[in-house]
Amino acid sequence: MIATYFQKLYERSSFLNQENILRVASQFSGGRLLDVGCDNGKWTQQLGKVSKASELWGIEINSGPAEECRSKGIKVINQDLNNVWNVNESYFDIIHANQVIEHVPNVDFFLHETFKALKPGGTVIVSTENGSSWHNIFAAIMGWQIFSLTNMSSLAVGVGNPLALNRGSGTPQSGWTHKTIFNYLGLIEFFKIHGFVSITIQGAGYHPLPAVCGRWDVRHAHFITLAATKPL
Repeated sequence: MIATYFQKLYERSSFLNQENILRVASQFSGGRLLDVGCDNGKWTQQLGKVSKASELWGIEINSGPAEECRSKGIKVINQDLNNVWNVNESYFDIIHANQVIEHVPNVDFFLHETFKALKPGGTVIVSTENGSSWHNIFAAIMGWQIFSLTNMSSLAVGVGNPLALNRGSGTPQSGWTHKTIFNYLGLIEFFKIHGFVSITIQGAGYHPLPAVCGRWDVRHAHFITLAATKPL
């Protein structure tokens, strides 16, 4: 029962987080959009629709989803994000990455490539899990692995936390593991040191309370979504 309840909370939090992202994207009226970690392109299409994007691009490491994404008319670059991105400099009006930055080994390189690919005056939208969420704080107090880092191993799921979702349910892929979990202020300052301005943060999820509470207390929300601008 507890596991089912938390699974529903997570799903609701993820839905509200996507609403937050779409709200930011809807402020645009055209231009080129790059979805980093675009998977099969279904979410990329939603982003393109609300932002009225004139071109839809994606980066995806897995060839199967990349091909499916291409079949939807999206221009996909099939590559590893740890290598120099095969895109034009200062080309994109919007760059989006949802639940991606926590997976990359070198977050400085990730943001360097993001900044380089973005047009001056363009916007980046990055969403990730929040190390300062109340359920992560509770886990740390208990001496457990925080929920957002229970998938730090490619050998097992839900390591170090008896309440982790999907604990012990098979072997994850190595690219699925989390490397860096940001806290509210850390995410903001990280983007500042890479030259971004006009930074805003939205929240979604507030375990074990209803997910909408994360919109009111962003510092302790489960998901935090940052929007920032590359200076002109």
